[in-house]
Amino acid sequence: MLNPFTINKNFLGPIYAMMAVSCFSLNDVCIKYLSSEYPLHEIILIRSTISVLVILLFIAPFSNGLKIILTKRLVIHIIRGCCVVVANMCMFMGLAALPIADAVAIFFISPLLITILSIIFLNERVGVWRWLSIGVGLLGVIIISKPGSSAFQVASIFPMLGALGYAFLHILTRKIRKTESAATMAFYIQFTFVVVACLIGLTIGDGRFNVSNDPSLSFLLREWIIPRASDYWMFTMLGIVTALGGLLISEAYRVGEAAYVAPFEYISMPMAIFWGIMVFYEWPLVSGWFGIFLILSSGLFMLWRESINNRKVLQGMSKIRQ
Repeated sequence: MLNPFTINKNFLGPIYAMMAVSCFSLNDVCIKYLSSEYPLHEIILIRSTISVLVILLFIAPFSNGLKIILTKRLVIHIIRGCCVVVANMCMFMGLAALPIADAVAIFFISPLLITILSIIFLNERVGVWRWLSIGVGLLGVIIISKPGSSAFQVASIFPMLGALGYAFLHILTRKIRKTESAATMAFYIQFTFVVVACLIGLTIGDGRFNVSNDPSLSFLLREWIIPRASDYWMFTMLGIVTALGGLLISEAYRVGEAAYVAPFEYISMPMAIFWGIMVFYEWPLVSGWFGIFLILSSGLFMLWRESINNRKVLQGMSKIRQ
């Protein structure tokens, strides 16, 4: 049964989530822009190193200082970090080959996965209307990715795999939300990125395995290069928005129900369309527009239904007090 505290938390979760995906949208644009020259592991290493510094220097002082590094849930933090590494790496490999709007749309199979996993692992209750809205969103993803048709691209699989890693990330966030702060979660995610990027760079960073013409694989296996001075500002912005986005999304799923918060991330869809048109001159196809419409409609319907439910609960409590 909901109480006013739970309702307020559920409204805070979506607010944090929408702020976070705004940061992630900028992150996607920058990485897609850099993907034609730099290897993925190099971008991740530079970005996450800056993010760690931002967290330690500017976020930690407002969150118990360096105590954010102390934790009794180190194993779960490492698993969470690996989940987000898989989610990000797969998503970015998809971005290298797909229009940004298509890649982001396919990635939004994640709310469905988060809902399923929240039922299995968190015992959260999901109503018929929530299932319906998520099903409509999934239909939009299917229309955009066109599985089984000649228009289907293998690169479409990468955002789907990324969505699975992303779903597990937020289920684990809910598991440790009572003992771990958002700053601690954000720090260990970026620290894991640094470690994994270093390992990848040390093993394949010389580019000897880059023999494929596939843009996704080439992005992963390309040789490490010295960054151009003109790109420093973009790497710096990447580090800052990643640190802020990681902090905000951790807080979103820490305070809000996972199945409720997830659909509010759909706002990154119009952002992806905007960036695709303005930066990369990518206009979605007619089928793409229809799929995007379904995805956005499902998220807006979810917001409308939840606002009605919360209003009814508050009105009921007001009558009881009277």
